[in-house]
Amino acid sequence: MKRLFVLIFLVIVFVSFAQDEVPLPNISIQLSPPQQPRDLVNTLEILLLLTVLSLAPSILILFTSFTRIIIVFSFLRNALGTRQTPPNQILIGLALFLTFFIMQPVWNDIYNNAITPYLNSEIGYEELFSRSMDRLRTFMITELKIHHNEDNVFMLADNVGKEIDSVEEAPNSVLIPAFVIGELEIGFKMGILLYIPFIVMDMVVASILLSLGMIMIPPVLVSLPFKILLFVLVNGWDMLIGSLIKSFGGG
Repeated sequence: MKRLFVLIFLVIVFVSFAQDEVPLPNISIQLSPPQQPRDLVNTLEILLLLTVLSLAPSILILFTSFTRIIIVFSFLRNALGTRQTPPNQILIGLALFLTFFIMQPVWNDIYNNAITPYLNSEIGYEELFSRSMDRLRTFMITELKIHHNEDNVFMLADNVGKEIDSVEEAPNSVLIPAFVIGELEIGFKMGILLYIPFIVMDMVVASILLSLGMIMIPPVLVSLPFKILLFVLVNGWDMLIGSLIKSFGGG
């Protein structure tokens, strides 16, 4: 009987609450034409800004010095054998700040000659993009010429059926991947130079352990503190950062 009374009570409560309608807010979306031409311009500027922000990581990686720096840092960590030390966040953060430092002359030129005139309504957004891209093209072409990587441009141009006589004539669709390939080549060359002294130390430690009959001890485990000590004694971070900054001449 108690269960029956409880069941009847619950049914009455649910029925009484079901009779009360819960008010819902009215939601409507209306698309109205802009009242003034400037309203449409503001909307397009917002969409353009969102597009640039979404492409910012790709722009930072492809058009700047970030690629070379992060590759060299990765080679250094692998050569030392420290695995996750320094962490990825530290290396990426340092690479970002070095990128801003190296690219500062380029950013200043873009801001003074493209962004400022656009904000002052002296030029349109087409001229803004044109001037910005021209400055970035100058940086990429200079880097390709300094490190003698112009062959990447002609190789890509031949593959897509474009005939160019100089690097300056290359379109952006050819120049940008050629610049990235050149940065990869430079990063790998610097990585090989970083590996050589640490490999020699690994070979020396392995030979000593083998002559002592300690074949069960991993040579990398023994050589790790000596490699770190060597890197610290020669002031390795200052030498590496200074070499990376000096390797860029297109700022």
